[in-house]
Amino acid sequence: MNLGDLLARDRERFVKKWFGALVGTYPPETARFLGKESNQFVNPVGHTIYHGLDGLYGEMLRGMDSEKLRPWLDRIIRVRAVQDFSPSQAVAFMFLPKGLVRDMFQEHIQTQQVSSEELASFDLLIDQISLLAFDVYMQCREKLYELKVNELKNRTFRLLQLAGLAAEIPEFRAEGPKGNT
Repeated sequence: MNLGDLLARDRERFVKKWFGALVGTYPPETARFLGKESNQFVNPVGHTIYHGLDGLYGEMLRGMDSEKLRPWLDRIIRVRAVQDFSPSQAVAFMFLPKGLVRDMFQEHIQTQQVSSEELASFDLLIDQISLLAFDVYMQCREKLYELKVNELKNRTFRLLQLAGLAAEIPEFRAEGPKGNT
């Protein structure tokens, strides 16, 4: 049985282990909550991350198609981008499958049912998806900063208006100000 067959066969178990390892990157109390509660209304973050990993895993089995992987990565990374993670911590979950494959399929690797070439290909796929994950993370962070800048501009303008130091500029048409035609 090759690595692809093993990964397809053990999808649910792999995703649960991956989710557990990802949840382990959070502080202990948060990790306990995220890991035990599967109800999407009680634990929307845990639910989003788990289903994002499951979708991502399904697409990984099909290969490296950036356009199909991106939405699944976005679900997970969007959550991590607003949390107190450094960029490397936010995308580090993408490297976890390398160790999980070696742990879960150790027997198959030792008996050479899974070749070193298959492992190298899997590692390369994970590296490529990790780079894509970093791109997604940066897009999320850029959007957050853009929102923060716009909010700051709006607040500043509103304060200037309240202080009487700024006013709306009336719209002008070729004939003159609105209403003077």
